[in-house]
Amino acid sequence: MATITVGFMSSFRPAFDGAKSLDIEATTLRELMRKLVERYPRIQGHLDEGIALAINGQIYRDNWDIKIQDGSEVYLLPRIQGG
Repeated sequence: MATITVGFMSSFRPAFDGAKSLDIEATTLRELMRKLVERYPRIQGHLDEGIALAINGQIYRDNWDIKIQDGSEVYLLPRIQGG
């Protein structure tokens, strides 16, 4: 199980009880999000609106089965709508 640091935009902080970042264990983006929602249910509203996840700077929007390596930095971003 990888220990990763999760960062996020300041607009997400209220959902994470004011934290600036979190350390959590997960092996995939899907597992990470499941654990975050379990611990911080208020993040679900942001998920419903759409988010993107970046692992070490590479953005993932739709494939949450991506493996996360130990020590990776994951960042939650509001999903930007294209048009």
